[in-house]
Amino acid sequence: MSKETARWLAFSLTCALGSAGLGWLAPAMPLKSWVGGVAVLTAWLLLPLAAVLVPMLGLRRVPRARRKMAWQLIVPVVASVALGVVAGEAGQQSALAERGRWTTATVVDIEDARTDQCTLQRRTDGTRISPRLSEGDGCRSVSKGDTLRVRYDPEGVAGPVTDAESGSYGGLIAGLVLAAVAMGTWGSVRMSRWDRAYAAS
Repeated sequence: MSKETARWLAFSLTCALGSAGLGWLAPAMPLKSWVGGVAVLTAWLLLPLAAVLVPMLGLRRVPRARRKMAWQLIVPVVASVALGVVAGEAGQQSALAERGRWTTATVVDIEDARTDQCTLQRRTDGTRISPRLSEGDGCRSVSKGDTLRVRYDPEGVAGPVTDAESGSYGGLIAGLVLAAVAMGTWGSVRMSRWDRAYAAS
């Protein structure tokens, strides 16, 4: 393996693992709201953009009007965004498994948007549960005033669920990392070669 390939491999691996790690970290730790927001923004936007922009900015000798992007770099952008989202779900699952508590809650409000969101209130002391219950986690086919048994995060970071059983995200995360690293390295090496070829012509 050449030094150039090793360098781009390390860069692609950093972007992919960074997206996965920050996506997981925000709900699992839990991070303060603004810190978690920065972590999610970095995982979902900044690192995926870096996977394309850094190789593009590396084309120093090719005039801007003649620069092009290797099609392979589309994969790490999409995969890195997906990594941030999937790892976030895995982080929420981990947070609920570690610090989640079961309680009986009443549905006090339902936001009927593109996906339903239920506002819950604990029956024991009337405290609102934050964040709201999503449609996929149990806010489906319920009505205002219904009573649900939910597992919630006392820190208010991970979303509540009505069913604690869920699948593992490990295989999907590993596949996304592999796709992002392989295609990101390939595309970045191609762009570096175009830069050298232009300079030699």
